[in-house]
Amino acid sequence: MQKRILIVDDEPAIRDMVAFALRKGEFDPVHAGDAREAQTAIADWVPDLILLDWMLPGTSGLELARRWRKDALTRDIPIIMLTARGEENDRVGGLEAGVDDYVVKPFSARELLARIRAVMRRSRDDDEDGSVAVGALRIDGAAHRVFANNTDIPAPVPIGPTEYRLLHFFMTHPERVYTRSQLLDHVWGGSVYVEERTVDVHIRRLRKTLEPHHLDDMVQTVRGAGYRFSASV
Repeated sequence: MQKRILIVDDEPAIRDMVAFALRKGEFDPVHAGDAREAQTAIADWVPDLILLDWMLPGTSGLELARRWRKDALTRDIPIIMLTARGEENDRVGGLEAGVDDYVVKPFSARELLARIRAVMRRSRDDDEDGSVAVGALRIDGAAHRVFANNTDIPAPVPIGPTEYRLLHFFMTHPERVYTRSQLLDHVWGGSVYVEERTVDVHIRRLRKTLEPHHLDDMVQTVRGAGYRFSASV
């Protein structure tokens, strides 16, 4: 079955161009010109990935990304932002809002498809990862869920797809320091170009995810070296 991709852009010409590229790449494109149309499309059929324009009428793409990351229905959908804003601060702002990757306009169909496939590879469920427990944290690999065992009623910890992969790697490799470059290789994949600062953004998001459970200190910064995951805090 073809993967369905939601294109959210207020320019019909851009939507048509992107949809043409997606069909060539054997994806199923769905169009939306603003936040309202995007919400309607998601309600009809939850997409496998969202291509989101930064500049939208009414609600910006950045605000939409933040909203979707808080919604249980859309929390785990990979988001790639399409934008003419290629400055570092803009990219970091998007990552902190929950965007998984950036494609800066103008872009080629080949680059767009490569980014989509890379993000989907990184975001797909992988039950072979198995389950693991470290301290008060537990990952149910089959269910692809994270639990904090220091609560009276265990409930899944809301976590984004990138943070899940990062946490799973940390929990299967505890008490060892990894540089940003090593984390990029292990979590994102060495063939994918991602800036090292991206690691810092997702580390902050992972800590924020664990903070309500008082487990954020398990993700430790080792000054001048990198990051370590430890149950000894």
